[in-house]
Amino acid sequence: MQNLKIATAQFENRSGDKEYNLGIIRQLAAKAATNGAQVIAFHECSVTGYSFARHLSKQQMLDVAEFVPDGPSVKQLITIAKELDIVILAGLFEKDADDKLYKTQVCVDKNGLVAKYHKLHPFINPHLTPGDKYVIFNLFGWKCSILICYDNNIIENVRAVKLLGADIIFMPHVTMCTPSTRPGAGFVDPELWKNREFDPTTLRQEFDGLKGRAWLMKWLPARAYDNAIYAVFSNPIGMDDDQVKNGCSMILDPFGDIIAECRSFDNEIVMATLTPDKLTDAGGYRYIKARRPDLYGGIIAKPHESEQKVVWMKDE
Repeated sequence: MQNLKIATAQFENRSGDKEYNLGIIRQLAAKAATNGAQVIAFHECSVTGYSFARHLSKQQMLDVAEFVPDGPSVKQLITIAKELDIVILAGLFEKDADDKLYKTQVCVDKNGLVAKYHKLHPFINPHLTPGDKYVIFNLFGWKCSILICYDNNIIENVRAVKLLGADIIFMPHVTMCTPSTRPGAGFVDPELWKNREFDPTTLRQEFDGLKGRAWLMKWLPARAYDNAIYAVFSNPIGMDDDQVKNGCSMILDPFGDIIAECRSFDNEIVMATLTPDKLTDAGGYRYIKARRPDLYGGIIAKPHESEQKVVWMKDE
């Protein structure tokens, strides 16, 4: 297994404007390829936009969604990948022949679709169907997986794909800067985003505080560290529908250390070189080998004692 150079991106997408979003994806992928990246990762629903979907009926969702891989957006992603000779991961709403709807992340290269993954825990729209399987695929000799946004907060998902062989987990998100029962959480005022050139300090305080990055740092490094994986986190910057998102797309190594991070308010990429030695040097490698699933395998697999009510998060 050879070293692998990966880019992760942040950009301000436009709701429902696939042509514009694909244009930005092309620009950032070209920049990454020019600088030697072999792979570039974009955020959840980077092709379609995300938060606007909470307002849509099923028919409106079907109008936005596409077939995969035969829809126009995935075909265009494949064309971009072929022109630039780079692997691209990007997200969109998918529909199938039975009008089922999915939150999907695709991985494409110059030869076509490499992998697709359906979000296991979708909540932005009640008409979305949860995925029912994990995905493991190969990129340049590295075993990879995808977990979308909330999927990463269910710690069993991360451990499961690690046990299935993943060395790299792509983690596309649209997250942070929304209300929660968590102390310090909340929206960021869109006026701060509009005024970012004149008052960057206040916006950066909001983005880096408990509404944003400080919350991310409570759990994201732990996912990488505990499982001895590279985590490739992608998140939008700026307005997503009526909500401000704070970017911070980053790559973490198996020690849980950030080795590249977007820190501007602009459409941006950062890159890191992944080396295979860290996969076995990191503590998580030893912890996994020391597991005793005979003690707790049955406990972890037990269903919840009470059924959890699903609440569609109209304001998130």
